[in-house]
Amino acid sequence: MGINWFQEIPDQRNTIMQNTPELNSQGKYLGTITKDFIKVYSVLKEASYQIRKRNFSKYPIFPVSKEDLQIGQHIVGKQQKEFLEWNYGISYAEEFLQKELILVDKYEEFKKSYKDPEEFCCLFVIDQDFVNFVYIPYPVDEEGNEVL
Repeated sequence: MGINWFQEIPDQRNTIMQNTPELNSQGKYLGTITKDFIKVYSVLKEASYQIRKRNFSKYPIFPVSKEDLQIGQHIVGKQQKEFLEWNYGISYAEEFLQKELILVDKYEEFKKSYKDPEEFCCLFVIDQDFVNFVYIPYPVDEEGNEVL
């Protein structure tokens, strides 16, 4: 049996945000990831578009880790861009299903909770004490134009 990350990820869209250790931990990671994300989001957004346009998947996922990635294909990271803290890869839900990172009986639940890939980037953050899906909105101004 593979690792079941998805069962540990509650759908928090309709719940009251409480000061839980998981949210505190996620907040800590959002800060460091956001610093990098603003520098690479256009590459990730284009990769997401290409995966969907070429019908590889409707559910692109970007594994993110400070170490070498063990899932997906490497896109950009600390070796190419010294100003980055994280390594970014590209994958999709079907690979996560194949590797049992998303269990078959939880796949429909995953698809229902997956946010619009035109507006959000689905990151799979892998670090020592934290492994979770995190959705980060692509930066846009008030008129909906990309922020460069």
